[in-house]
Amino acid sequence: MKFISTNGLAKAVDLQSALLAGLAPDSGLYLPEEMEALPQGTFDSCETLPQTARLLLNRFFVGDPLVMDLGEICDESLNLETPMVLIAKDTHVLELFHGPTAAFKDYGARFLANTLGRMRVPGSSARPLTILVATSGDTGSAVAAAFHRRPGFRVVILYPEAGVSKRQAHQLGCFGDNILTLRVPSGFDRCQALVKQAFADVALRDLVPLSSANSISLGRLLPQTTYYAFASLQHFRATAKPLSFIVPTGNLGNGVAALMARRMGLPIDRVLFATNHNRTVPEFIETGDYRARPSVRTLANAMDVGDPSNVARLRFMMAEDPTLRGAVAAVSVDDETIRARIHEGETKYQRIFCPHTACAVEVLERERRAGSDAALCVVATAHPAKFEEVVEPVAGHVVAPPPSLRDMLARPSMSEPLEPDYASLKERLLRL
Repeated sequence: MKFISTNGLAKAVDLQSALLAGLAPDSGLYLPEEMEALPQGTFDSCETLPQTARLLLNRFFVGDPLVMDLGEICDESLNLETPMVLIAKDTHVLELFHGPTAAFKDYGARFLANTLGRMRVPGSSARPLTILVATSGDTGSAVAAAFHRRPGFRVVILYPEAGVSKRQAHQLGCFGDNILTLRVPSGFDRCQALVKQAFADVALRDLVPLSSANSISLGRLLPQTTYYAFASLQHFRATAKPLSFIVPTGNLGNGVAALMARRMGLPIDRVLFATNHNRTVPEFIETGDYRARPSVRTLANAMDVGDPSNVARLRFMMAEDPTLRGAVAAVSVDDETIRARIHEGETKYQRIFCPHTACAVEVLERERRAGSDAALCVVATAHPAKFEEVVEPVAGHVVAPPPSLRDMLARPSMSEPLEPDYASLKERLLRL
């Protein structure tokens, strides 16, 4: 299998080249050259997420030496719970916050770390590979946890210092060792732009080998398709009906992964993107015109993205497959509504939602008010305890963190300030 750039100006590359590069040389994002539907019955013998992942991802690994390790990679990376809980008639919540950092990013980050770890033999190079990542809250800690103390790797995280929750900030700085955390006095979009500038700097990359762990990374995107495949198969076996997903999304990687699973023939009907008051994606879906803009701070901070990178993949896929347009919608949700969905969550659904999941719940409510009787699944992307300053005043009580998050909060946390200009980032990378 080869992988092509969404910009169409770079040559197709093999799997390992795409994984290591992050961005293509023409600044596009990599996608598989082929995503045809798999034969009916492919997953009949699959009973777990790792088993489903092996079969789903095998085609992308065929022809690469990593294909021999795919089973172990899936077993080691995706051995996390993915409960799909029925909360009302034909209405489910897919819980993706049972990993070490209590957010869905754990699935992709662990897969990427285990994949890159098999590509780089410890001690084979004097220069470690630097995983450079911008985060709006959850990506950075998931990547840090996945690569912490892994020989041959170091991680550099950029995050907007006023744009993440207190507990997210603590998580980002609680690792130390081979993890460097940089707080930037700007929004996420600026952090992301600095990272992209570093990847485009050939001279820097000759001195500091870089790879990505943002949602631009193919190694993050591919494993994210697997939990959509597994959940939709579970539902179809039980009901003989396809399932539609409502996906909270900021940089759009998680939403694109759901669409990829759909294109590969999984029983998925529609994919509905739930965003906060940053309306870039809903306006693009509604009008077909893409207009980036500065991000707006909201209660759902991990989705405070005004220029989502994965729009490049979405546009490419929709151009290749015009039928996707009818399968995709996007809705923007304001802070007042986020609070309302959190407030009523316990009484209506016996659940407390994080602010991002609350956006998806609002899309669910709108679908039901419009008369939809489709099978709908809200994707719960993070544990509500990560956002206690938003959730607890609305819920009216303390939300206990899960054990893994509680352990991280007990550690000391440290980060360095970084000016929001490329010269500062480059100088710091050269001092690693």
